[in-house]
Amino acid sequence: MIWQTTRFRIDLALPKVMGIVNVTPDSFSDGGVHADTRRAIEHCERLLAEGADMLDIGGESTRPGAQAVPVDEELARVLPVLDAAIMLGCPVSVDSRHAAVMRAVLDRGADIINDINALQAPGALAVVAAHPSSGVCLMHMRGSPESMQERPEYDDVLAEVGDFLRERSAYVQQFGVVRERIVLDPGIGFGKSVAHNLALLARQAELLALGHPLLVGWSRKSTLGAITGRGVTQRGPASLAAALAALQGGARIVRVHDVAATVDALKVWRAAGLGPR
Repeated sequence: MIWQTTRFRIDLALPKVMGIVNVTPDSFSDGGVHADTRRAIEHCERLLAEGADMLDIGGESTRPGAQAVPVDEELARVLPVLDAAIMLGCPVSVDSRHAAVMRAVLDRGADIINDINALQAPGALAVVAAHPSSGVCLMHMRGSPESMQERPEYDDVLAEVGDFLRERSAYVQQFGVVRERIVLDPGIGFGKSVAHNLALLARQAELLALGHPLLVGWSRKSTLGAITGRGVTQRGPASLAAALAALQGGARIVRVHDVAATVDALKVWRAAGLGPR
């Protein structure tokens, strides 16, 4: 259970917490809060102080209905924060689906590319393959952020998500991206209904057969709002419950907004003997 990244070989024997750093004005959960570079850097420092194991910096909102951001604008948002985050001594991921952004951040020293499009954009796979030790997260998404929530349909969501991730992992490995560099994400909320997301959580352990660590992001998602009736900023307890359920189902990395609360929840979960120690 090692994730090979640019500067770190991350031991996933114990689950890891990935702290979200949105440097966008329009993210569904905290749009604009950390769009200022100074505030974003302070947020990186705060998340690490709260116990985050790694950071995930995103310069383009991928909420349902979001429009694509020009590459130059995405880079202007991401690069100054990335430069500062790299100096903090932790693994740094960049959440992007654009090959030009991937190239720029990897050249700058980013450890991980977190791609909602699983390296399917033109040139994306070649960029990642050209950086022989960088980590990558391949995610399942039906459609695009602009259209993904327009009546998503599956015959068997677990089978279809699993088949896509299996095929995509095998394909990128053909181009030299070795297995140790790859983690997989089922894509909660990306082209899926509430029922689909809950089925993925209930049967998540079946995805372990793919042979890769799982990274899962339930934090503040709309499915939690549909279940609880809570607004985005009130979904902290539901996010914790979903994160623990995902870990119980075998996930090794949880991507979250509320790092301190998640770290505390993991401590209790492990102290009770329910998780790896």
